[in-house]
Amino acid sequence: MENKTIAVVTGANGFVGSHLVDYLIEKNFKVRCIVRKSSDLKWLTNKEVEIFDCGLLDKVGLRKAFADAEYIFHVAGVVKSRHPIGYFDGNVKTTETLLEVAKEFKTKIKRFLIVGSQTASGPSRDANSPVDENSECKPITTYGRSKREQEIVAQKYFNELPITICRAPAVYGERDTEIFIFFQTFAKGLFTTIGLNKKVISLIHVRDLVEGFYLAAMSEKGKSETFFISSEKFYSWEEIGEVTSRVMGKKTFHLAVPHFLVFSIASISQLVALFSSKAATLNIEKAKDITQVAWICSPKKAVDLIGYKQKISLEEGMKRTVEWYRQMKWL
Repeated sequence: MENKTIAVVTGANGFVGSHLVDYLIEKNFKVRCIVRKSSDLKWLTNKEVEIFDCGLLDKVGLRKAFADAEYIFHVAGVVKSRHPIGYFDGNVKTTETLLEVAKEFKTKIKRFLIVGSQTASGPSRDANSPVDENSECKPITTYGRSKREQEIVAQKYFNELPITICRAPAVYGERDTEIFIFFQTFAKGLFTTIGLNKKVISLIHVRDLVEGFYLAAMSEKGKSETFFISSEKFYSWEEIGEVTSRVMGKKTFHLAVPHFLVFSIASISQLVALFSSKAATLNIEKAKDITQVAWICSPKKAVDLIGYKQKISLEEGMKRTVEWYRQMKWL
């Protein structure tokens, strides 16, 4: 019987995590998935994976998942929380617990890869100044601060474990439910943009992102390094709208929502969420986030050091995504 290399993926049932699981299976890994007991496992159904439903704070369960594993991909994280502590518990405390347990297996582990976020560094100064790994980190939201704190915690273990941090920008693709709202609105004939000024973003298809994670984990040059795994191109929302229009065969009415209105809606949404068990999708911090002029980052270090390359163009990625949404009857 073939002895496969074991890789562990946290957040394996999520959008990015499940695509990483697929990629690792293609690369002939034996994949162990760490999830919560309450997790929806629909993206893992009928796949050759081992499920560990111990969550991220159960050290006994984590030890079982990490036994004989050579690669750990920490994808799980909290992106929405009603209270600041939720972000720090979900992104920092969990990471520290995983690293503590991983230390017990350090003779076996070849790489511990942490999926970070561009929000840890904050937005760019302007449309011509992408942030890179040398930029001073200036997160503007609680989520961003928690992701930066996650990196600081990980760096403390650089001498004890072979760690790599990969920061992701905005991500889209099959199975996504966040950017899906954009496609849903578009299908109804409405293309909304934020503010009256031009905005640019880095935007990556999930397949390119997980390939970047893989390359960073496999490369000796990735140890103790931080990379932006991102699109090599920056996109304006007008360009995204044009491509989406072509792909969906849909003409839309363009509505530019002024910043003051975004903040007004966010305030109301946040107030309503106080009386709900769920966190608001659009709150004051999210409004601050989406009204920035430029969320762009440079993947040059990943290109030069680990051979990463953006393979999926915006047009191709949008086609794949829209076709999948239609097949699933989401659109």
